Amino acid sequence: MPNRRPAGAFALLAAAAGALVAVVLGFLTFGAQATAAPDGLPLAVAAPPGPLQAAANGIASHGGGQVSWRVTTPGEGRKLLEDKVVYGVLELPSTVVVSGAVNPSGTQIAQQVLTGAVQATGGTPKVETLHPASVAGRTAPLALSALAWVGCLAAGALLILAGQRIGRDAGAGARFTQIVSVGVLVTGVLAGFLKLWDSTLPLGWEVLGFLFLASTGFAAVQTGLLRLLGVRAMAILGPLYLVAPAVAGQVPELLNPAYRAVLWSWTPFRFSSEGLRSLVQGVPGAPDVTTGVWVLAGMLAAGLALALWPGRSALQQAEADTPDRVVQVGVH
Repeated sequence: MPNRRPAGAFALLAAAAGALVAVVLGFLTFGAQATAAPDGLPLAVAAPPGPLQAAANGIASHGGGQVSWRVTTPGEGRKLLEDKVVYGVLELPSTVVVSGAVNPSGTQIAQQVLTGAVQATGGTPKVETLHPASVAGRTAPLALSALAWVGCLAAGALLILAGQRIGRDAGAGARFTQIVSVGVLVTGVLAGFLKLWDSTLPLGWEVLGFLFLASTGFAAVQTGLLRLLGVRAMAILGPLYLVAPAVAGQVPELLNPAYRAVLWSWTPFRFSSEGLRSLVQGVPGAPDVTTGVWVLAGMLAAGLALALWPGRSALQQAEADTPDRVVQVGVH
């Protein structure tokens, strides 16, 4: 008679597993947001040569570890803002300059700090926004990145399940077709959402190409891991949908240093969302676009290698199908 463990033991194990999942996701998702606080927030204070230089140096001496000030000229300060080296510029005496191409969390806290600095000197702040962003322009980059991840993951998982149902591997050709086709289809879906949410946002070849690169890069990595680990890979790829957006939605200087090092430093969503943010806000030459292209292209190459590299079973099948192999014939 088979050994049956008490149902109560399985119930306790299931409860413990659920609690463990809640703990892990709590730390990795909401914990990143709950512990957000400025830590070395990069800002610039700009002043022309003359008496205002002393005031700029005085402002830069405040902030402690929460703010990292740069004293510069107005022209250089705006260049730093365009390159996202700083999240805002205070042009003395009272102009606060921010950018819609910067992550909204960074822009919001930068504007608060710079406005407070002007008010502390007795001035009335005037806010100027470079590349002003609509609500859709602020939310679309991260939202589209998350949708690309989910759409590609669903396609990869269905391909693996289909292979298991028919009892054999889908094959390199099917995996390659799936990666390319889901990249094309998901790119079309994302482009449609971008137009639906805000028809004024640019949708040229640069944006479409970046969306396609992100989608195929995500699909390749997911397909490669699903091929390597099977459905067990969902335990890694699924939670990333919850973890990565919560982290990528913040600028690193607002994250707890532990989250910054362990999660933000590598999450794929930050490369796709920040590169796309610069493109839709009309800053195609921003450094994060170039960085995003390189990282996503690397993901695509690595994923294709995992997904298409012939495994042992494939090599054995190819050897078995070779028509001119030597066949030993015994004579009795």
